[in-house]
Amino acid sequence: MIKVAFATTDRSRVNQHFGAAEGFAIFEVTPDKATLVGVGEFAEEAMDGNEDKLGAKVDFLEGCAAVYVMAIGASAIKKLLAKGIQPIRVDEVDAVDELLSQISKAMSEGGVAWIDRALSLQAKAKEENRFAAMEEEGWEG
Repeated sequence: MIKVAFATTDRSRVNQHFGAAEGFAIFEVTPDKATLVGVGEFAEEAMDGNEDKLGAKVDFLEGCAAVYVMAIGASAIKKLLAKGIQPIRVDEVDAVDELLSQISKAMSEGGVAWIDRALSLQAKAKEENRFAAMEEEGWEG
């Protein structure tokens, strides 16, 4: 399972610039389905280079593997990548349902770099947690 966000006002199309986004929809995606797990709404922002507006949005997206946007500035890209979130630029005509289907398919088939990386990091974290739990139980190998 990976979490993916979409900059959207209607939850059906990617139709927002990251910095001015009034809303994000977050989905948990598996190879079989996608489930809406969160919606964030933000005040309308002027496109004025105000960097402060980015922090709350980046924080809201914590734990997501990627965020789909219509457009995004360099400083926002840096902040997202620093948190391990891959920004992906798409056209406004891109429907969220179609993108979710593509992500689910890529989770099964592989070959999409950011999805493969997200799944790999998840597997690694799971393995580290398993060894930590065994160590706490006094397991010695």
